[in-house]
Amino acid sequence: MTTTHPSGAPGAAPGSTADGTPSWQPSAIELERRAFRRRQTGRSVLISALSTIVFAALLAWAFIGSPGWAAVRQSFFDLDVAIASLPRILEGLWLNIQVLFFASIGVLLFALLLATLRTLRGPVFFPLRALAAGYTDLFRGVPLLIVLYLVGYGVPGLDIFPRMPVAFWGTIALILTYSAYVSEVFRAGIEAVHPSQRLAARSLGLSHGQTMRRVVLPQAMRKVTPALMNDFVAMQKDVGLISVLGAVDAVRAAQIETAHFFNYTPYVVAGLLFVLLAWPTIRLTDWVTARMRRREQIGSIV
Repeated sequence: MTTTHPSGAPGAAPGSTADGTPSWQPSAIELERRAFRRRQTGRSVLISALSTIVFAALLAWAFIGSPGWAAVRQSFFDLDVAIASLPRILEGLWLNIQVLFFASIGVLLFALLLATLRTLRGPVFFPLRALAAGYTDLFRGVPLLIVLYLVGYGVPGLDIFPRMPVAFWGTIALILTYSAYVSEVFRAGIEAVHPSQRLAARSLGLSHGQTMRRVVLPQAMRKVTPALMNDFVAMQKDVGLISVLGAVDAVRAAQIETAHFFNYTPYVVAGLLFVLLAWPTIRLTDWVTARMRRREQIGSIV
């Protein structure tokens, strides 16, 4: 009896025999397992779809069948009012996006500085560590709404700075508050890096700054990416609070349109626009988290 080498005859494709048939075929048991997994996957998808449809139908029946549904639909889900108020709310949402863009950059830079100060070693740096710790304790305890009032109305009253738009002061308030939260995320990532990484880098002649920049921070950023993205999603919602300072953003535009039409539908429109703004980031956060979990399970992250 002759046998065929796995690589096939000369000139044959890799993994196939001379006549072109694959050199390896799954066994009957393996084929049964694959078919079983396909059936189970299809069954799971079907059950999930049916349960979702049933749940949605029950939820719709509960709302539509309620005694006050007609009044609620007229006050919150008026299509004509939604279409009429959409342009002004979109114009206000653009201001929210601008504030979010500059606030995100400011938060990342300031939070990284705070986290670096809190991880400094040596007694000579104690005042800087204490200052950074006091800052994070203060702004993690004060509600963002109060920070907005204090910064938006208090700082301009000092007459130190020239007159600035209220959106500017809203951006500053967001940076001050969220930097306290994000700095703790950064600090947790930095301290999660094993000390041997620092020691190895210093033994190679790298300074403290080079060690942080080239060794510690890249690993720390990778560890805390999901948490940072969750904070970014939270900030996407909180940019709507700048309306308390008088900025005509999406929330304030919805308030104006609500007063104009005497209908609450513009608030629903603004809420849906914020959901659409945050949805890509939410899905990206879930994907990054699942990807990192799979990599950790196979041991590719040390």
